[in-house]
Amino acid sequence: MGGHGEKLTRNQSKAIAALLVCPTFSDAAQQTGIGETTLWRWMKNESFQKEYREAKRRLVDSAISRLSQAASGAVDTLVEIMRDKGGPASSRVSAAKAVLEAAVKAIELESIEQRLTALEKQLELTKGKM
Repeated sequence: MGGHGEKLTRNQSKAIAALLVCPTFSDAAQQTGIGETTLWRWMKNESFQKEYREAKRRLVDSAISRLSQAASGAVDTLVEIMRDKGGPASSRVSAAKAVLEAAVKAIELESIEQRLTALEKQLELTKGKM
């Protein structure tokens, strides 16, 4: 693998997959059937780094998607526990607190997003005047 933009070899692709699931760098090299020195050398290569970052991004995107899908059920569970008059008060308080904290966090994030969008528009206008 020489320069920027080259395709990865089969072993390099396997190494990226192993890096995503193995707990240690050494385990990833062993699972791939290559030496750690080779894997370290690949890690310094721009094309390999780019593909590795992209693979990690896809993995995180997938995890975020799964969390988003589960969020509705989690809220339903919290609300159910919060409203369960027969359940322990400590559980109801914890559930209520979790619901409130999530609601506040959502409002804060929405506010930050709105402010960021406004700043980006302002920056675009400023650039357009130059």
